[in-house]
Amino acid sequence: MSDTRNLLRTQQFPAVLLLLAAALGLLLANLPSHGPIAAILDAHIAIPGTGIDLSVAHWISDGLLAIFFFVVAMELQYELTRGELNSFRKAVQPAIAAAGGVLVPIAIYLMLAGDGATASGWPIPTATDIAFALGVLAVFGKGLPAAVRVFLLALAILDDIIGIIFIAVLFAHDLNWVFLVLAVVGVVAFGAISRMLPTKNSRLVITVMIILGVVVWALVLLSGIHATIAGVMLGLAIAQSPSMQARHAIEPWVNGAILPIFAFAAAFVVIPAVAPADLSPAFFGIAVALPVGKIIGITVFGWIAVRIGSGSKSSALTVMDLVAAGALGGIGFTVSLLLANLAFADDPGVRDQAILGVLVGSLISVVLAGVLVSSRAAWHRRVNAASS
Repeated sequence: MSDTRNLLRTQQFPAVLLLLAAALGLLLANLPSHGPIAAILDAHIAIPGTGIDLSVAHWISDGLLAIFFFVVAMELQYELTRGELNSFRKAVQPAIAAAGGVLVPIAIYLMLAGDGATASGWPIPTATDIAFALGVLAVFGKGLPAAVRVFLLALAILDDIIGIIFIAVLFAHDLNWVFLVLAVVGVVAFGAISRMLPTKNSRLVITVMIILGVVVWALVLLSGIHATIAGVMLGLAIAQSPSMQARHAIEPWVNGAILPIFAFAAAFVVIPAVAPADLSPAFFGIAVALPVGKIIGITVFGWIAVRIGSGSKSSALTVMDLVAAGALGGIGFTVSLLLANLAFADDPGVRDQAILGVLVGSLISVVLAGVLVSSRAAWHRRVNAASS
């Protein structure tokens, strides 16, 4: 059991598991027998007396994925206080590159799909999947300098912050301030209680925190803000010592179950039986903006950032290192899939094509990243061998 948990904490295996889950979802959705699975995902489960009534698919994207964002937020908290983003000097260079990795994909998307009903999909190609990108880096990047991994990690974390802001600001609806204020009070209480750990009554405290976390999630959902934001709020509020323990305990479940289940459900879309020319502009906008936009944006803005920070650790990055980082940044996957579901929630046809665009764009980025990262790793190994 411990070996399985350790495997799920690695970077390579969860990335492979995520890809397989998405591939399986896409395959089963396009078999003649896909009906029973579709019926399960569309089935509704309500909590009596609460006003909460969600389909299984939404329980996955709004409920299970909140746990993923809880883990992401705990990592954000660590990086912002003790890690790679704990000072302005450390954060400014990846922040500039991250800005390019957001602005250029948006510009490309709007050029290709900025008219009519597809214009609202512009946030979709802005995300980077940390787990997937680091998994590809771990598989192909043996020999890369630590500066490349640090730069990519900071870049992906900043991308996640931007994605979280997009989800909170752009996709709130019919905001209920009473529920939102109660949720904030619950988050404050959650953070305060977490600072009681460790204690003689740790089990009781943890039980209270779990119950309070579920209540906060329900309040955020009922407030009109996307429920995954509850996970972000709780992850940023928890005290650091218990957060490290919680992340260690939850991470195998997130990597081994929650993310694959979400990837399967999100990728369970029927490939439209239309000619490529008849595909929605949203498909092409996302499929192009993820790989091309991320590479151009991260490389150009990253080069500017490195020039600004000449003499720092990040100045060890070459232009080709930045191109490889840009390819890794194009692996949108988890957050992009969630953004696709939110951006086109009222138009299932465009939503499904947007999801296909995320899968195609991310797959292109995976292939490009594998080639570029392998090439850069080999180059750095030769340089290190020659200088030793």
